[in-house]
Amino acid sequence: MQPEIVYLGGEAEVKIYEDIVVKKRKPKRYRIKELDDVLRFKRTKTEAKIISQVRRIGVPTPIILDVKGDTIVMERIKGIPVKYCMSEEISREIGRLVAKMHLANIIHGDITPMNMILSEGKIYFVDFGLAFIDNRVEPMGVDIHVYFESLKASFENWERLRDAFIQGYLEAGGKIEVIERAKEIEERGRYIERRMT
Repeated sequence: MQPEIVYLGGEAEVKIYEDIVVKKRKPKRYRIKELDDVLRFKRTKTEAKIISQVRRIGVPTPIILDVKGDTIVMERIKGIPVKYCMSEEISREIGRLVAKMHLANIIHGDITPMNMILSEGKIYFVDFGLAFIDNRVEPMGVDIHVYFESLKASFENWERLRDAFIQGYLEAGGKIEVIERAKEIEERGRYIERRMT
């Protein structure tokens, strides 16, 4: 069976078939093989576990079908990448879903419009390769900062999309200090840029 699409990322190779997605973490040649195996297997297991946790708290994700070594087999979500159908209402809903994850101390690590799929009226989060568990404000702020930066890079109306996200995030119980931290992180970045120029 030939995959329809193959993505080669820095961390993993993703093969998309008719009904399933197979994600295999790539070996790092610069690491000792035994250590690399342990790290890849552990990270694969952690990613699968977090995807299942996120689904349990009511955030749509693919169903995990199998986990073996460095490979996850999951359901294929058929739909449109959010990058191609973004709106203020979609960004508001993303804010609500991210708040749910943060209230469960789950940090996604790579919230971008390409890592979400709109399918049958639901927004699915599909890439948890950088996800981890943490209850601190700083990583949550970084999580949101990544999303804001991706909006800025992709959409002319990014400020309205950002504001809609913030509204959804706070409506769903997200903490205002996390939003404030995301803004502070942006300021830090601007300060460093000014210092470097």
